[in-house]
Amino acid sequence: MTEPQTQTQSPAPPARHTVLDDAQGILFGVAMCAFGLVILTSAGFVTGQTAGLAVLIAYATGLSFGWVFFAINLPFYALALRRMGMRFTLRTFAAVAGLSALSAVLPQYVGFDRLHPAAAAVLFGLVTGAGLLALFRHGASLGGVGIVALYLQDKTGFRAGWSQLIFDVFVFGAALFVLDPVAVGWSLLGAAILNLVIAVNHRRDRYIAT
Repeated sequence: MTEPQTQTQSPAPPARHTVLDDAQGILFGVAMCAFGLVILTSAGFVTGQTAGLAVLIAYATGLSFGWVFFAINLPFYALALRRMGMRFTLRTFAAVAGLSALSAVLPQYVGFDRLHPAAAAVLFGLVTGAGLLALFRHGASLGGVGIVALYLQDKTGFRAGWSQLIFDVFVFGAALFVLDPVAVGWSLLGAAILNLVIAVNHRRDRYIAT
């Protein structure tokens, strides 16, 4: 006698995020990134990508980081709309606007009497990495260079990671004219930890709910 065959059921499709899921995820991501920026600027450090450029301009001019960051991102929304679609663009606009506003308000409520450079670099990388992961997993970003890098990769085949690395080299090179070299060195540590958090945890084959 042959044994009865058991039918294997295909796995259920992943549950999609609800509107409330996405709202709290983006709010969490913005809050964590804003807190990371408080740590970064309290230590006098800089970071990479568009946020790093905005921090440098704020250091050099005395302008508010929030206004500079918001303005720098404006030209990128048309490209985001073309490359990523309306939903991603609107969520990214909301995240950028939220970070711009919260980064101006949060320092009035959070400060540091003692902040060792090593602790600042590590905490910035971990906190901001967690915030960016939340934004990515809920269909948003902080705009800027990442959008251009993805666009160039689609159009030319030039890897997005290399485009972002080239931009970061420019940002940290410019930082040497504004900050002490030791501060730039600690900043590089923070950026490395941030990128490591993203590289290890942001994988679509492990996280598939959208």
